[in-house]
Amino acid sequence: MAATINGFNENGKRISSQELLQQIYKAMEAGETEFEVTSSGHHNIGGPLWDTDGKPLKFRVKNPGQRVASMGLDGTDIIVDGPAPADAGWLNAGATLTILGDGGDTTAHCAAAGKIFVAGRAGTRTGSLMKHDPAYDAPELWILKNTGSFSFEFMGGGIGVVCGVDAADPESVLGDRPCIGMVGGTVYVRGPVKNLSGTVWMMELDDYDREFLGKGMPDYLERIGRSELLNELTDWSQWNKIIAKSLKERGKVQRPTLKEFRNKKWVEGGIFSDVLPDDLHVAGMVNVGEDRLKIPHWQDKRYTAPCEYACPSHIPTQTRLNLLRAGKEKEALELVLEYTPFPGSVCGEVCPNPCMHSCTRSLMDKAIKIGALGQLSKDLPAPAVGEDTGKKVGIIGAGPGGLAAAWQLRKKGHAVTVYEADKEVGGKLRQVIPSDRLPADVLASEIDRIKAMGIDIQANTPVDRDLFDKINADNDATIIACGSHIPVVIPFPGHEKMVKGLDFLKDFNNGERPDLGKKVVVIGAGNSGMDVGLGALACGAEDVTCIDIQRPAAYQHEIDHFEAAGGTIEWPVETEKITDKGLVTKKGDLMEADTILIAVGERPDLSFVPHEWIGVKGLMEVDECFQVENAKEQTAFAIGDATEPGLLTLAIGDGADAAKYIDDLFAGRELVPVKKAEPIPVSCLSHELFKPQNRGRFCVTDPGHEIGRCISCGSCRDCEFCLEACPEGAIRRIEPEEGGFEYVSDDHLCIGCGICSGICPCGIWAMESFV
Repeated sequence: MAATINGFNENGKRISSQELLQQIYKAMEAGETEFEVTSSGHHNIGGPLWDTDGKPLKFRVKNPGQRVASMGLDGTDIIVDGPAPADAGWLNAGATLTILGDGGDTTAHCAAAGKIFVAGRAGTRTGSLMKHDPAYDAPELWILKNTGSFSFEFMGGGIGVVCGVDAADPESVLGDRPCIGMVGGTVYVRGPVKNLSGTVWMMELDDYDREFLGKGMPDYLERIGRSELLNELTDWSQWNKIIAKSLKERGKVQRPTLKEFRNKKWVEGGIFSDVLPDDLHVAGMVNVGEDRLKIPHWQDKRYTAPCEYACPSHIPTQTRLNLLRAGKEKEALELVLEYTPFPGSVCGEVCPNPCMHSCTRSLMDKAIKIGALGQLSKDLPAPAVGEDTGKKVGIIGAGPGGLAAAWQLRKKGHAVTVYEADKEVGGKLRQVIPSDRLPADVLASEIDRIKAMGIDIQANTPVDRDLFDKINADNDATIIACGSHIPVVIPFPGHEKMVKGLDFLKDFNNGERPDLGKKVVVIGAGNSGMDVGLGALACGAEDVTCIDIQRPAAYQHEIDHFEAAGGTIEWPVETEKITDKGLVTKKGDLMEADTILIAVGERPDLSFVPHEWIGVKGLMEVDECFQVENAKEQTAFAIGDATEPGLLTLAIGDGADAAKYIDDLFAGRELVPVKKAEPIPVSCLSHELFKPQNRGRFCVTDPGHEIGRCISCGSCRDCEFCLEACPEGAIRRIEPEEGGFEYVSDDHLCIGCGICSGICPCGIWAMESFV
């Protein structure tokens, strides 16, 4: 028999919320655990309560006020007979709340655990600021009809389910401007959505989504007394999910650098420049030894060259050119194979070469031809394989990242098996990049070199959960390098008429030439969009236009290539819907098209891994050493697009780093994240010692001839300028027994004048205050 809690006194007058809550507390002290509450707008019913013996608490409430079930705890079950006003389930910490009517504004606001079931609609800002502590189950919010505007704004975690039954607004079941500021969690929605935030993706359901909804839907409908809707609401073709974009997918906010701010905005010389002048000038007597104000340090490789720092694969180009300068051509060309198995395919052909964009030489004339330098190593034989260690590693995915990891692991003597779903290895290098950008013979040659390392490649082998569990059991470590092969499709009205750009490129590279018609529109003007556009032109399309809602994200040379082939780019263009005639923009303009392709990004298929390994953004959760955070055994690693969208060369760098971590793991060494040294400040370099070339006459036919132009930032080029320029003869060049060379300054001769630092073209000598 439930305890009766009445919100009115014997005279029929409403009592205060505090008095009603005191009745509940008194009944609990008497051992009651079930309550029938007749309320009149009383606040906080079913809040943070618990039974001292751990028994569950049950409430049935009529006419509650704000914040029913606020901060409700695990073991509390609350049923509201009818609607509930604002803040129902606010800061829910584990309670189960069932509202047999509508929920007010901010239903489930800040919910962190537990489940909330709404039998009607929910108001404005429903689901806002939901969050998820990974130590507990994610909070869930199930709504039968629709929500008000600004739903799920600033959502950081948890799960929302909006069924769209008899929605009040037929144009958007989530109201206006849903998911603003959403950074985590998942919202499942059935029905149209309007003005969705640009920081999220709306995607089709995968197997895990259908399994989750399929398990939860019967219980939800039974709780709200609407089980007759089960068949209607389990037609998954009517559902989509909304997840947050990663930081990289959102794009960077352009802000001035600190240096730009100081030089252009701040007080010249600093706010104390009138009383604290620069102290670089050495006044007084000329001293040596401990009496010097400053002393020189030879800091070879203390800093990273800008090209190496910008290279996601960590390739030290300046070292390669220094070896060429020293006449060690074989060592120079083989050096790159220590970092990547794709110097010709990636570095030399398809990489956007961030190294060249960062090259210091570009401040004088033009960047070193680093990409072409990689082509010099494309035909080298495979390096020697290390002595067999008896350790085995399984790698899922034979794209650039997976093959780079396999390459590095084999060099260390570990046995490697690579599982690839496609008929041949190479991933997107082979599947989607047009042959006019990546010659097939170059890629084939480098893949043959990888195979020559003795890597066991299992092609035509899709990995499901059963096979993944077997791979984990049979190997000493596992790397998930599956890439991203699920195209993102924005569900505009008529989206089913669009062709997925990634699927088109895969078919194109397999030799198919579909008839796309004369006019083609490509949604997306990133690098993938340019490839899709070029493929459409190659299929015979006469008018190909790539559109984007913002400035095209493709690299300029990709844009130039596409436009030179006859394509056009338009931005900003926002899509309203797709029709049989073409694409209709938000402005109402019709872009006629026989075929519309979409290339706005891809997501990885991680349905084969345990769900707890996947983060709130649908990507693998890894630590700084690429170890899967929630794996029971610390032998599972994930790299590349499985963890974050990025360049092919980034996946190669991830693969090399993961191989190092696994080798350390096998050797019993502590895993320490790979950190690059900071890039050398431009102020350390002496540009005036190099003669700029006329940009208009600039021509490099042999990248090996770049040895004279490379400034060798941060790495000594052994030019002996410092030795010859020192007025006191304090600098000597020595050759240690272990090989190499170094320059030293004798303290008893050096006067700390700084000429060595000033004349060093590479920024090796640094003057430091003597303490």
